[in-house]
Amino acid sequence: MRKFKTESKKLLDLMINSIYTNREIFLRELISNASDAVDKLYFKSLTDDAVVIDRSELAIEVSFDKEARTITVSDNGIGMTADELEKFLGTIAHSGSEQFKGDPEVAASTEADIIGQFGVGFYSSFMVAKSVRVVSRAYGADEAGCWSSNGIEGYTISPAERATHGTDVIMTLKDSTEEEDYDAYLSEWGLKDLIRRYSNYVRYPIKMTVTKRRPVPKPEDAGEDYVQQYEDYTDVETVNSMVPIWKRRKSDVTQEDYDEFYKSDFHDFTEPARTISVHAEGALSYDALLFIPKRPPFDLYSRDYEKGLALYSSNVLIMNKCAELLPDHYMFVRGVVDSSDLTLNISRETLQHNSQLRAIANKVEKKITAELEKMRDNDREDYEAFFEHFGRALKFGIYTSYGAKADELSGLLMFYSAVQKRMVTLAEYVEAMPEGQSAIYYACGESLAHLDKLPMVRAARAKGFDVLLCTEDVDEFCFQALGRFDDREIANVAGADLDLATDEEKAAAEEARKANEGMFEKMRGMLGESVSKVVVSTRLTDVPAALTTAGPISLEMEKLLSRMPDGQGAKSERVLELNAGHRVFEVLKAVHDAGDDKKLRLYTDLLYNQALLIEGMPIEDPMAFAGQISELM
Repeated sequence: MRKFKTESKKLLDLMINSIYTNREIFLRELISNASDAVDKLYFKSLTDDAVVIDRSELAIEVSFDKEARTITVSDNGIGMTADELEKFLGTIAHSGSEQFKGDPEVAASTEADIIGQFGVGFYSSFMVAKSVRVVSRAYGADEAGCWSSNGIEGYTISPAERATHGTDVIMTLKDSTEEEDYDAYLSEWGLKDLIRRYSNYVRYPIKMTVTKRRPVPKPEDAGEDYVQQYEDYTDVETVNSMVPIWKRRKSDVTQEDYDEFYKSDFHDFTEPARTISVHAEGALSYDALLFIPKRPPFDLYSRDYEKGLALYSSNVLIMNKCAELLPDHYMFVRGVVDSSDLTLNISRETLQHNSQLRAIANKVEKKITAELEKMRDNDREDYEAFFEHFGRALKFGIYTSYGAKADELSGLLMFYSAVQKRMVTLAEYVEAMPEGQSAIYYACGESLAHLDKLPMVRAARAKGFDVLLCTEDVDEFCFQALGRFDDREIANVAGADLDLATDEEKAAAEEARKANEGMFEKMRGMLGESVSKVVVSTRLTDVPAALTTAGPISLEMEKLLSRMPDGQGAKSERVLELNAGHRVFEVLKAVHDAGDDKKLRLYTDLLYNQALLIEGMPIEDPMAFAGQISELM
């Protein structure tokens, strides 16, 4: 037995126990090695006239023997001599594929699609195998060699028999334990599942002998009560797709093909709303196939939802969901990105450097944005259906980026127009603004019907201004992060500092304030810390009083924050606005002038609680409020 060097033993132990986090990728690594071996032979046939092969016969074969507990991966590629077995398998992290790719002629060619680069993938077999034999015969050689090891002390190299060129990797699996079920790999279904998940798009056919079932011909003498009989038989089947749909030219693929791929690979029962195919070449080459779903998965906005695109390198799956490829506001997008230019880490499960990935992610994000803009402009009905399901994510994108994504996402937002009675974009709102309106107005609440009746909404509409009615909890946070659109301020109609009044209305309010300053101060004192001040309103029309807020926290935000574990201390700065033109105001003045502080307190509390109810806010003491109503009656 030839001993592994001390350094190699340590590296091998690291390989088996630390580098890979998922044992089942062993088959991906061995199939990738087999594909490289076949690719090397094919490339050699293109550059050496003495090498004559039929490319249609190049293939990889996977088989298993349940009794012997073995899995075999075979190829009819370039093979290895005994010296190469020693060189490439006896020395850990010596990559023959990397050496091959270093050849200038290979590097300049598009025909060689070499996957390997570190020389360690083969040793992942020891994660599941207690021993591994490699029987290989180099192309043009008369003899074969065998490399054998248990992955612990060392290895042996001995003569062997193999009818043709190529390599067989024979793994004897470990015994199953309570923690690890190695028997799961010793089945047709188990191996086919691994191949289709990780190696489905390897460019050469991966063949397996599979068991099938067929009906037995009906005997000529069978009676009327004959029951159809079936028999099992075996057949060699290609189990991988080879050419991925995302690498085909658009002209060669129908939308039905894309739809079937989407439904099959992403487990959706409906077709996607939009399909985006990208083929980029240049400093960073990649292929991408993206899908915008029609409906969200049930867990889209839950903590358990995982965003990300499937990441492939040279048609081999690297990560099932690469989160770095999608920004959070496009977390609903599904699809695939494939690039051979990515710098992978040694396990091929993650990436060494993120600069390439970020560059692809930026381009993917722009493609998605452009497709959504196209849908918005050309297929309004489809876009409104999309926004109903996924608009929340776009709003969160603006809020969580503190407005940094405003330029990209604000044009995609839609809100319900109180005047037009339909969903409108911010650009459409601005286009319909009357002369003299300087800001974009909105109101937030739990339902459109409730919002449409709010005093401040009616006051804005009485001035001829439209109001965007917002019913999602993220809306106000989104607007605050957005701040402005088309160089116009975005303002909450319930803000205390909102100025909609004419000069005459302001003068009348100021006169009423001066004449009743003492009453306002007394009412504010009666309400204590519930309000910061009591003022004359310049906008109320048919209600005696309403609540507005000063500062960044509105009443709606206060409601939302109070539901959060750490938001109990978030309070809005409330302002009680009184309508000086309402009959109730005259009653307040009369009570105050008569010095009846008890009745003034009763009326003040009633007006404040009434304003809370209108805004959908809870009353601090419902029993006291009911008592006050009874006393008034």
